[in-house]
Amino acid sequence: MSAVPLPSAFPRRGTFSDNPDTYAESIRAVCAQRDRWLSYGLKAGPSDRTTTESAVAQLYRRAGFQEPQFVWVPSPAAAAAFVTSEQLMTDMFITRAKTEKAQGRIASLLSDSRRKMDQRIDRRRIEWPRRTSHRNTLHQSDLRARITAANSPPEDAARAGISPDPIIRRTVWNSLHTSLFDGVASAIRGLVPHSFGSVTWYGQQEAHRVAYYDIYRRFHLSTFDSADVELLDIQSDLVRSTGWWWAFDNIAVMSERPTALHTQPIPDPVHGEVRLHNSTSPALQFADDTAINVLDGTVVPDWVMHDPTVERITAERNVEIRRSAIERIGWDTYLDRAGLSLVDNDDDPGNPGCTLQLFATPAGWGSEERILLAVNGSRERDGRRRRYGLRVPGDISSALDAAGWTYGLNGTDYAQLLRRT
Repeated sequence: MSAVPLPSAFPRRGTFSDNPDTYAESIRAVCAQRDRWLSYGLKAGPSDRTTTESAVAQLYRRAGFQEPQFVWVPSPAAAAAFVTSEQLMTDMFITRAKTEKAQGRIASLLSDSRRKMDQRIDRRRIEWPRRTSHRNTLHQSDLRARITAANSPPEDAARAGISPDPIIRRTVWNSLHTSLFDGVASAIRGLVPHSFGSVTWYGQQEAHRVAYYDIYRRFHLSTFDSADVELLDIQSDLVRSTGWWWAFDNIAVMSERPTALHTQPIPDPVHGEVRLHNSTSPALQFADDTAINVLDGTVVPDWVMHDPTVERITAERNVEIRRSAIERIGWDTYLDRAGLSLVDNDDDPGNPGCTLQLFATPAGWGSEERILLAVNGSRERDGRRRRYGLRVPGDISSALDAAGWTYGLNGTDYAQLLRRT
């Protein structure tokens, strides 16, 4: 059994120091570990089959099954095709209860272990930075802590005296879940048929769970039972060594990791989140040429990448795909070719020298909404300011009112608010 090496810089106390600088340094070490797990979750290339098969075999034995036959396929789509052709799911709900199947027992084994570790973490009562006995004050303090941890860089939250628990939850679990589970795994799920409903262990996309518990263990913030630690080590091996896989009583269907995986940071990331993106080729690709095109986190069809046209954009019903296609050809080009009629324009008080433009949507869009075209207040990496379109209600006729509506304000308040800031 392999385990994640323990850096000597890790604190060896049950809590972090309440010295602001020392505490912030500890949180910085937590973020470094999060980034290490993120790199595992984003890793492309061949799986480490020896480590993977050893880890899966251990899960089978702990669930009361013999080591399975391993069938390796090049992609999740190939896995779905194999499972369907071999009819591996036909008797799942017929001959025995699902919980008696290998996948059900392994799922229960892992969920029970996570539940016990969560209980250990919940019982770990750090009074940070000081004890309070007033229930309402405590509730409000917890709420403020969650908000601060969510919206502030983790080191700033630490220096503000926020407990490690909400910081770790936000900057480890939530951050990795956003990048890997909501991002990568969500895109890959589109490769398999919806009816392919077998329980799946995502391997590297499970990094958000494994990293969370591992950090509590490695930083000595909580102790877990030896059986749970052993299961955590098994799952750590799977995150580092492989991608998706499916468990059946006698067969484990193993998908290779992608051969290519491209990401970019999300706009203004506070906790290191990334999203799939590649503007020149598929963001995700597998050895059997199964591929997924993704622009700024949005999965798009081939035509958006290679031949976006006004006609295709008008016919597209998905709002995000339509937006990606328009940005692909550029808003100026799209407005010129689509012949959208200008309803109103005004200076943007929040962006000196920039203009707000309100357009009627094309008839083919099938809605009475309008499009507000604005300029992003922050610059892209290349120094440019990106133009973007926002959908607003069709009864709005003022560009300022449309901009205010996106903030829950009327046009007058929007203008005054931005002038003050």
